[in-house]
Amino acid sequence: MEGTDAGFASILELSNTVPVVAELYAGWSEQSQQLGALLERLVRAAAGRLVLARIDAEANPQLAQAFQADAIPTVAAVVAGRPVSLFQGLPAEEQVQGVLEQLLELAAQNGVTGSIELDGAEAPAEPEQPPLPPLHQEAFDAIDRGDYPTAIAAYRKAIAQNPADHDAAAGLAQVELLERLAGRTAAEIRQAAGDAPGDVDAQLAVADLDLSGGHLEDAFGRLLELFPSLDAAGKEQVRVRLLAYFQVAGGDDPRVAAARRRLTSLLY
Repeated sequence: MEGTDAGFASILELSNTVPVVAELYAGWSEQSQQLGALLERLVRAAAGRLVLARIDAEANPQLAQAFQADAIPTVAAVVAGRPVSLFQGLPAEEQVQGVLEQLLELAAQNGVTGSIELDGAEAPAEPEQPPLPPLHQEAFDAIDRGDYPTAIAAYRKAIAQNPADHDAAAGLAQVELLERLAGRTAAEIRQAAGDAPGDVDAQLAVADLDLSGGHLEDAFGRLLELFPSLDAAGKEQVRVRLLAYFQVAGGDDPRVAAARRRLTSLLY
């Protein structure tokens, strides 16, 4: 189900019967897309003993605040009307499965042992989505199996064929972000940035980490503060990275508009 500020009362009511897993996501976040698919599969496997409520954190600020969603994605739960913090980011499937099992145990301890049934009726079919353009589908499939270079190549080919393909540009920026972070831990990245505050690559890496966790203002602010102290080559690195971040976050985000204005003032 979709969770909204206006409909939160129904989630509270439902949580007296069955634990409700609340996933706070953002449409621009690749981690949100991957986690959403994983949670849906695991919750369906629970055969009615869990309900998943997906909440657009940016469109529902009251719920985002209630669940203390200071990073995207954030996953919490509601059991017998009470919120329960679960995790942030994109853990391994085994970890997520373990968290859900612990949630069911907690719910049982609080007398919440019901389930949701369809009484033999099939769930209504979701509207059929139009197929993705071939290169977009190729990129999406590659991302799904963790093959980021293939996804990058597909998006670049799509942009070469149609420079006005804004979806491909945003997808390319997202996948390049994932590839840069692959195989590195958050602690390692932050340690390197702390040890070398003037190192462009180290600061770009920690800004990537901030962006992937939904901390857009931290990512923008870090690079914009660094910008004036850099040489011409370093400034160009930061400028290009910020433009990629703007693609990921989307031009309608007010934080993007503010950062773009500040970057322009620093450039000119």
